[in-house]
Amino acid sequence: MQLSAVYRGLGQDIFAQLVRGISIGKLKTYQIYEGFKVRAHLHKVNTEILRKAVPRFWARLEEGDEDFAKDLAQAVLVSHLDMITAVLDFLGIPHENGFFAKDMDAKPYFTEGWESRVIEKFRSVYPEALLLFYINHLRWEVLGATEAYVSVSPGPA
Repeated sequence: MQLSAVYRGLGQDIFAQLVRGISIGKLKTYQIYEGFKVRAHLHKVNTEILRKAVPRFWARLEEGDEDFAKDLAQAVLVSHLDMITAVLDFLGIPHENGFFAKDMDAKPYFTEGWESRVIEKFRSVYPEALLLFYINHLRWEVLGATEAYVSVSPGPA
């Protein structure tokens, strides 16, 4: 499965929520602002421009633009490193501020049902759209998943 398929598997509404959650400050902090701006074909990046660009971004993902999909994932994920560290800590996966060591094999840490446990634990703390994206990003990057995971657990009562 390609990363663009992860976005498509989650749907356009979740995708729009992910784009709205991108932090311009975090892009600058991690020095990926300029690279993202160029890859996104934007003259500048701010919340209004990102919101308006969602349909164009979606079209690029539907075309299978993997380079853009990867840069967009990086922008989304660095904007939410607090969630990433919380999820990795919950799963007991060693990391350095949300980043895996280059030669680490993380596969053994993803035991049966880990996805639903993460959703259940963090759904009241982080947006479910973001959790679903991160779960699917891990499934794509670490586990080589062939299809997107979509939560089937009930929402809060």
